[in-house]
Amino acid sequence: MPPDIQRNSEDSITVSFTFKPGDSMLESELNLQAMSNEANTLASGECLKCFDTDGTPIAIGGQTLTSKGLKPKDYQTPYGALTVTRHLYQSSSGRATYCPMERGARVVRTATPLLAKQASFKLGAMNSNLAIADFRHYGLSIARSSYLKNLAADVASIVSEKQDYWQYAPSTEELGFGKRVKTISLGVDGTCALFCAEGYREVMVGTLALYDDDGERLHATYVAQAPEYGKETFFAKMDREIVIMKGRFPESRWVGVADGAHSHWPWLEEKTTWQAVDFWHVSEYLSDAAKAMARGKKKQEQWLEDACHRLKHERGAAEDLLEAMQDEREELTKGPKAEALNKAISYFENHHHRMNYSVHVAMDIPIGSGVTEAGCKTTVKQRMCGSGMKWQMPGAKQILDLRAMILTGDRWEQFWQKVSQFGFSKISGPNRA
Repeated sequence: MPPDIQRNSEDSITVSFTFKPGDSMLESELNLQAMSNEANTLASGECLKCFDTDGTPIAIGGQTLTSKGLKPKDYQTPYGALTVTRHLYQSSSGRATYCPMERGARVVRTATPLLAKQASFKLGAMNSNLAIADFRHYGLSIARSSYLKNLAADVASIVSEKQDYWQYAPSTEELGFGKRVKTISLGVDGTCALFCAEGYREVMVGTLALYDDDGERLHATYVAQAPEYGKETFFAKMDREIVIMKGRFPESRWVGVADGAHSHWPWLEEKTTWQAVDFWHVSEYLSDAAKAMARGKKKQEQWLEDACHRLKHERGAAEDLLEAMQDEREELTKGPKAEALNKAISYFENHHHRMNYSVHVAMDIPIGSGVTEAGCKTTVKQRMCGSGMKWQMPGAKQILDLRAMILTGDRWEQFWQKVSQFGFSKISGPNRA
């Protein structure tokens, strides 16, 4: 028996259906899922009609549009496909048509907003074949992966269109009630992905990590940008995030933490009061240098442990270690130990002024770029560097925009709340399949 649907006098909708339990619990659940999806599809059609007009003329942009009558069109919902007859408008000059129902209901392509949200989330997290399989578990059959890709591209286009107008910030619930954002750590790094035409290129990732009075991380904002020459777009995205955070948390301390890449530090020094080169990178150089600074494995391990402890707790330790390594270099001039020692000396010469770790530790200021390193992995590597994956530039931009938003706290939910409240004017995503 097909589901029954009726509108009530108090503007509510009643949906009822009958289903037959199966011989097993799994079969019963699948039967229930199929019937509830059918009922939800019918109800979704009724909800869509709520956003249609009564067919009277409307004014858009100074022009009067008249209805061409009720025209049928197929739409996709999270529960199944349906056909809805809705008013389609056009001006007397016969130009592009306009559908008030689609605009009011926030339809993306031919998908209801919840399906668009689900599809773009899945494409941000997995490839299209896995996304189709995942939808199938919930009783939704999607025949073509190109539809999901195009739908995700359209959502990414909305993200891009609104990036200069919609602002996002961590909610009070996410930060924890009564927690103060005392420190904001700014980090930038690059990681490589494989592109069809250009081979391996650097994808930029940036993070803004928020810490409380005890140095505990409360939130991390992720920014990602497909390869570009000059990194102008990437740093523009970061600048927008910084402006928002400074407006929201004007009393917070700003610290820049990154690895030794010279190209990142001028920008970081301009944006932050405190700077620290990532302690883990420093300890790796010291680990290699230990082979030249001590004889025997146990003494090398002891020298490394002592050097790292001094760096964290003694002022001027970086300069002292640099001087000790320079003295040792006079005795050791050849071989792999000398090469490792020279690399460590060079690193310390370039960055010792960013190794005031004892001050940072005393102030509960971060000394590691782990948040940014992890951001490179979760934002880029886990999605874009699977077996056999190669990317076109437009597709990479779309996935990175979606993935950075999905990984940033409750920003994904904030975005869809804004879509629901304000709508969107156009979809301009490049190279849609």
